Amino acid sequence: MKLLHIDSSALGGYSVSRQLTADIVAELKRATPNLAIRYHDLAAQPLPHWTPVADASDPAAVLGTEMLEEFLAADVVVIGAPMYNFAISSQLKAWLDRILVAGKTFRYTANGPEGLAGGKRVIVASSRGGFYGKDTPAAAMDFQEPYLRAAFAFIGIHDVEFVRAEGIAIGDEQKAAALKSARSTIGTLVAKAA
Repeated sequence: MKLLHIDSSALGGYSVSRQLTADIVAELKRATPNLAIRYHDLAAQPLPHWTPVADASDPAAVLGTEMLEEFLAADVVVIGAPMYNFAISSQLKAWLDRILVAGKTFRYTANGPEGLAGGKRVIVASSRGGFYGKDTPAAAMDFQEPYLRAAFAFIGIHDVEFVRAEGIAIGDEQKAAALKSARSTIGTLVAKAA
């Protein structure tokens, strides 16, 4: 089994989403000892933003092909997605631009677009400074989770699982409570898969 681990937070060791993805991957590794893991830190080694490239040997095209092939080969994808200004980081968007590729992960048909990348398990570790859940006053400003659900559904992955830590900028007590809650969700996700 192959796992692709993506981190996109610019906060390094202070990142909550990085803590959560590390915990998720560790739990999955415990549950599946033969797990082959490929890791990318999109903040430390950012992808260039997508532009049309005519030459397949161009370094940006080669890198994009590598990202796409790793995604297609993965059985499980674990993504650290902090909320930046109500959405995802530009680093994560640059990666998504490499995997949402016509003819590879989706195709257009007479009946509309069809996803070609189904059958993968995608787990997103989401960290948010405030509260943006569906029952909160700020829910309408959440362009992070709906975007990720829509992008993955477009390529055929309809059941994206989220591990959320909300309100982490409120204070130390709330941050600790958010991490505790998120970590209990991780245990449930892994148990569900076992």
